[in-house]
Amino acid sequence: MVTKKKQANVEGKVVCTNKKAYHDYFIVDTIETGMVLQGPEIKSLRAGKANLKDGYANIKNGEMFLYNVHISHYLYATTSAAEPLRVRKLLLHRREINKLLGKIKEKGIALVPLKIYLKANGRAKLLLGLAKGKKQYDKRATLKERENELEMRRLNKGNRYSSDHE
Repeated sequence: MVTKKKQANVEGKVVCTNKKAYHDYFIVDTIETGMVLQGPEIKSLRAGKANLKDGYANIKNGEMFLYNVHISHYLYATTSAAEPLRVRKLLLHRREINKLLGKIKEKGIALVPLKIYLKANGRAKLLLGLAKGKKQYDKRATLKERENELEMRRLNKGNRYSSDHE
């Protein structure tokens, strides 16, 4: 008998998320990539010491790189640690890079890191999003929509005789 795993089990431990990206961009599509890390960096990720706030990805010479992602020094490292903001190579197949290259050539599309997480096998993965910038009025509309949804949930929670329980 084959059982389906839940999405949370597939992802494993989430190290950090980029909440600002969800606020500033419409996320059109997502793709999972691997990262080339040095020894102490993976230990820092396991300790939850990363920041995606100003990060972005770009394709250079047929390879994809991650910029402005801060992974702190590992406190107990014996070797000299790498620069926290260094450029990191992302691991993708050639056809995936070519597909993304075609999409980011469109005006207003960027590659934004959304989440770093650890898989069950111990590998660190990065969830990249194809993002299209939001205008200020789009941001306000999204906030208003979220507040309305929260208010409706709050009202339904207080009402024991709502249609959800029938």
